[in-house]
Amino acid sequence: MNSIRQVPTRVKSRRTEANLGAEREHFDKQQLSSISKAINSTETPVKEKHARRIILGTHREKGAYTFWSYALGFPLASSSILSWKFCHVLHKVLRDGHRNVLQDCMRHHSSLVEIGKLWANLHDKYGQLVALYTKMLCTKMEFHVKHQEIPPNLEVTDEVLERTAGTDINNVFQLTVEVFDYLDAELRLAETVIRQLNTSIAISTLTSGQCRLAPLIQVVQDCSHLYHFTVKLLFKLHACLPADTLQGHRDRFHDQFHSLKTFFNKARDMLYFKRLIQIPKLPDSPPNFLHAASLAKHVKPVVVIPDDDEPEHQDDDDDDPEPLIEVSEVSTSSIQAQPQQLDIFDQTFGPPNGGFDDRDLQIESLKRDLELLRAELERVKAEAQRYITQLKSQINSLEAELEEQRAQKQRALVENEQLRMELEATRRRNAEHESVQTTFIEAEKRSQATEQRYNKLKEKHTELVASHAELLRRSADTVKMLSATQQTQEEVERTKQQLSFEVDRIKQEADMKLEEQKFEMEKLRRELDEKMAEVTRIKATLQSTEMTTEQVNSSMTALQAEKERLMRSVSEKEAELSSLRQAAQVQQSSLQQERERNSRELGELQGKLQEKSSQEEQLKQKLLEEQFALLQGTVAEAENIIQDAVAKLDDPLHIRCTSSPDYLVSRAEATLGSIDKVKKGHADYLSNMKDAGGLLRALTQFSHLAADTIINGSATAHMAPTDHADRLTENCRGCATESLQFFRDLKSKTSLQRADPASIRVVVQKILHLGQELRPKSMDVRQDELGDLVDKEMAATSAAIEEAVRRIDEMMNQARQDTTGVKLEVNERILNSCTDLMKAIRMLIVASTDLQKEIVEGGRGAATIKEFYARNSRWTEGLISAAKAVGWGATEMVESADKVVLHTGKYEELIVCSHEIAASTAQLVAASKVKADRNSRKLPVLQQASRLVNEMAANVVASTRTGQENLEEKETMDFSGMSLIKLRKEEMESQVKVLELESHLENERLRLGELRKKHYVLAGVPLEPESEGNGITTSLPNPVTMSPKPTKPALMKKPTMAQKPNIPPKTMFK
Repeated sequence: MNSIRQVPTRVKSRRTEANLGAEREHFDKQQLSSISKAINSTETPVKEKHARRIILGTHREKGAYTFWSYALGFPLASSSILSWKFCHVLHKVLRDGHRNVLQDCMRHHSSLVEIGKLWANLHDKYGQLVALYTKMLCTKMEFHVKHQEIPPNLEVTDEVLERTAGTDINNVFQLTVEVFDYLDAELRLAETVIRQLNTSIAISTLTSGQCRLAPLIQVVQDCSHLYHFTVKLLFKLHACLPADTLQGHRDRFHDQFHSLKTFFNKARDMLYFKRLIQIPKLPDSPPNFLHAASLAKHVKPVVVIPDDDEPEHQDDDDDDPEPLIEVSEVSTSSIQAQPQQLDIFDQTFGPPNGGFDDRDLQIESLKRDLELLRAELERVKAEAQRYITQLKSQINSLEAELEEQRAQKQRALVENEQLRMELEATRRRNAEHESVQTTFIEAEKRSQATEQRYNKLKEKHTELVASHAELLRRSADTVKMLSATQQTQEEVERTKQQLSFEVDRIKQEADMKLEEQKFEMEKLRRELDEKMAEVTRIKATLQSTEMTTEQVNSSMTALQAEKERLMRSVSEKEAELSSLRQAAQVQQSSLQQERERNSRELGELQGKLQEKSSQEEQLKQKLLEEQFALLQGTVAEAENIIQDAVAKLDDPLHIRCTSSPDYLVSRAEATLGSIDKVKKGHADYLSNMKDAGGLLRALTQFSHLAADTIINGSATAHMAPTDHADRLTENCRGCATESLQFFRDLKSKTSLQRADPASIRVVVQKILHLGQELRPKSMDVRQDELGDLVDKEMAATSAAIEEAVRRIDEMMNQARQDTTGVKLEVNERILNSCTDLMKAIRMLIVASTDLQKEIVEGGRGAATIKEFYARNSRWTEGLISAAKAVGWGATEMVESADKVVLHTGKYEELIVCSHEIAASTAQLVAASKVKADRNSRKLPVLQQASRLVNEMAANVVASTRTGQENLEEKETMDFSGMSLIKLRKEEMESQVKVLELESHLENERLRLGELRKKHYVLAGVPLEPESEGNGITTSLPNPVTMSPKPTKPALMKKPTMAQKPNIPPKTMFK
């Protein structure tokens, strides 16, 4: 009996295990179906019911093990849309899934990082979004793992936030920075999605646009909470730290506030979000953290997700109804309440045959109860949602009142915190030191990242060059095949001509033979007719002579003999005629056979010719296809180059790069030239599609030059005024857009005819105009006037030298009349040295002019002299500047010499003038010899004249210093009559004077440095060095020096020769 009762228990346990296994199998099948339908490569948004089933599955198994076991099997590296939808589902699972989901996702943190790095290196729109999304998800997981009190959905009270921040101000500071980074990642993803929607045809009502916009619902929810966290933390920081310390935090918050407000406004205007989410409105201006009372005005933004009361349509055949969680308690309790009246055996195996089972009634009643409970549950849910909405509004008002109370509390705490400020000063200094170290480490990481990106770009450039070389080799092979085909066709044509010539020759010979045979037959016929006429005449004679018998009898024998002879002759002629006829027939038959054989050979040759022609047509078609394929490959590479240049416009690392307007102008001019070549190559290709070499070369050159123009335009905009910078950046983007549109037209055979780079030319001309506007104003000289200006300046300089020599002679005569003795000797020596220097400068001007004429004649070619000067405008401007500097120096030297002779000036002025003249002449020599030939005969003459000028300038300095020493009287220092105290006092006064002179010297040096800086600015010379390779410079910050003393600028160094001021000589004002 006991064994019989034990049977149902074992059977029930086996049935329970079977039910659990079936239930687990059903759960896995349902999860796999939902994951595969939610994450696919179709460009449609993720359906809410599929995501909800995945989230319910995480709650059922209390983790995301099943989700990750299926998600890791997807080929995320092969499809960017698949990766995008995977990130969307993972974001929803992190926000709404079970609390253990975060730990399960952190185990696959490295896989997310690798996916982001993979798509970041590929030029794909969805790939860029996937890279940003994975970075944001990694930031989200790292933040919530570090701060486990804050759940991934960010829905916490202010008390939890206060408890997480703690009382240590360093922890509050670090938490604020982490929230900033968190919000930056969210905003960067949202801005990129909206920018892609604006630059493409995708809108919010299309599936392609909704696929991109769907994840922004979770981004809006995250950003509203993060904004509230940031406001609360910043008010807390301002209550404990001075305002100057938090200036960087305020600036960063203002940038994020404007970005978040722009994002919310744009999303609120989109039709897609209006039925899915209620986006809150931010205040018009950011909170004022400098006033603690502003905290009371802050209202926490609340995002409301409206309920969708409409039932979901079962659009999929295999969608099973969703299992309810923890709703079996009612049925279980009702079943347990039933009295156990039946035997265990009957309960297990059913009633006996013919019995009625009460469980059917119970099941039906339970089903009805379940339906009633479900309806009641839906009604309660709707009512609860309505109450929740009302309560949220009440909570907002209560939170506003609570914030006012907290603001009063904060004002009360401000006084206590001010007392703690002095105690925590040392801690703040340590914190600042740690932040400086952290900034330094981050700068090193950024530099390493920049170097890695540069290496990747270099590798990509190498691959592009290799692919371009491969395309050129393929083009050369195709040209060789075309030439071989043309040679074969030419040989076939020659063979055909030879055969036709042979056939014509054989026809002519046959016709000639027929004509000869016809002529012989006609000749034989004529002879036969003559003989027959002769026979007829003889017969007539016989008839006429019948009357005379005697005559007939006598001549009968002769006639008979003549008749026999004639008959033999006729028979011979007939036999000869028959033989000739037979020979003619044989010849005609052989000629007919020859004709047939020639016709057969001609047919075979025509068949071969047709075959060759078909092969030639196939080769021509293949050549056209290969040429078009080469064009497509080149266009694709050109698109990649342009897209890479456009991507740099939004690259944060590119902001530190700058370029000069001159280099931008040169790049824009080169791009305009390449556009003309592209247009010519396009026309040549349309006229002859067998050869696309010219168009390929033009497209390659244009793509590189256009990308260079875009990059340098953006780099120039970084240093330009705001208006010019905005217009320049907009034109650079327009250039890229027009270039990509032109490339798209070249890709299709239907739009190949209408492809026109004229719109690109318009945009590049705008960039060129902006670059010319950004040039320094000192260069605003018309290029057609440069040649005349060079001659004028050289002539003005010669005239200034002549005037200086004349004035020195006048000063010499005047000095001889007014002075005597040592003064006369000193004045004569100084004026003679000045005269020698002016003569040497005049020789230098003559030598420079001769060398300049030689350079112009040797380099201008067929162009005119003015065109040569205009083409070499920078060199011409250097000559003009040098000539002006020489003339100005000569005039100033004459003025200084006049003052020294009249004892109203200083000898130092004359020495400085001599140095300036030497430097100006060296500038003129450098500007003259920069384009001179090494083997030029005029160049040694110029160099000799330059050395002579230096010697004469040294003589002026020496004579000036010698005359100064001879005229100055040195006082005799006699300290014999002074006491110890008097000597000590004099020593102190001397030290005071020395210190005053040193201070004055230091001030004058600083003033000289500032004057030279202003001089460089007016001369149009940039203070930062420019790269000659590509025109782009990187503005690095000054290195941090640990010395407390400021370093002295190198003021005693002479300025560069090409930076002399454009000051005309005084003779020009007369």
